[in-house]
Amino acid sequence: MGVNALRVMVIFTPTLALPHQGGGNRFFCTVGLFIAAWWLVFAGVAIAQGYPTKPLRMLVGFPAGSSLDTAARIVGGKLSELLRQNVIIDNRAGAAGNIATEIAARARPDGYTLLMGANGALAINPALYAKLPFDTVKDLAPISKIVDTANILVINVLSSANSVEQLIALARTGALLGGSSGVGSPGHLALELFNMMAGTKIVHVAYKASAPALLDVMGGNIHLTFATAATAAPLIKAGKLKGLGVTALKRSTLLPELPTISETGLAGFEVTGWYGVLAPAGTPRPLINQLNAAIVTALNLPDVRQSMLAQGFDISPGTPEEFGAFIRAEIAKWGKVVKFSGAKAN
Repeated sequence: MGVNALRVMVIFTPTLALPHQGGGNRFFCTVGLFIAAWWLVFAGVAIAQGYPTKPLRMLVGFPAGSSLDTAARIVGGKLSELLRQNVIIDNRAGAAGNIATEIAARARPDGYTLLMGANGALAINPALYAKLPFDTVKDLAPISKIVDTANILVINVLSSANSVEQLIALARTGALLGGSSGVGSPGHLALELFNMMAGTKIVHVAYKASAPALLDVMGGNIHLTFATAATAAPLIKAGKLKGLGVTALKRSTLLPELPTISETGLAGFEVTGWYGVLAPAGTPRPLINQLNAAIVTALNLPDVRQSMLAQGFDISPGTPEEFGAFIRAEIAKWGKVVKFSGAKAN
């Protein structure tokens, strides 16, 4: 729709919306509101047609080289080609992703600030932190989920357990130690969900990062941890760790022979990390739709799929509505697990 047509709408809308005496008042007000609504739709389309006209910023709540950053750079690079504008990755690490999320939530809703969000900040932290400077549901507009990431339950190679069932039996006879990258981390809550469903009392040991926890499992200082598939797969294949099960409901493409935890002793157990793109709440719907279409297109390109699968990511794009409903369900799920664990973050 051209600029002149939009001007015509601006001229005529207030004229028709003016109140008149008698029964005509309701008619003219109704017509005015109808045209005003259509003007907003057409104006939104016009905005989307000219978008984007400058580079976009994609906030990432973890440092360069992290798995979230890797996913952002794969998607951002392809979006730069599709949108014909650079997508600049802006790493704002700290506070378990809360810093980047707050910046995104407070940014101008014009389609030029995006967030590559993760389950930790968006779905776990609302229950873990007594007070957050943002509301995941109210302050952010979902665009599309990007990928799911499964973890692998790994134990020391000398352990007598060779299955999830045997590990549960072993945990019920004595104290076992399970490590993670910190209180409230996805690995920690995977352990707590395991305890909740299996009726075990595996003791959590918090580390500052996941690598030291893995090293202590290999060294026999702790008994188990939940590691990302991309990290665990080469160590399992090299005989340095024993993999017992995948935390997702489907097997990992990196270890297709390894069953899921749900298959082997703990039916219904599911823990998946996930990443997705969001914008500040109030971002015009035509821009959300355009970004969603570009992201879905990017994720279906062979080179992007290959890059994602090499990182152990399962591609899972969808509509903004699907992503929003998924986030709300995740918030409810992990709120229960956090309450069960008693974990709190300062």
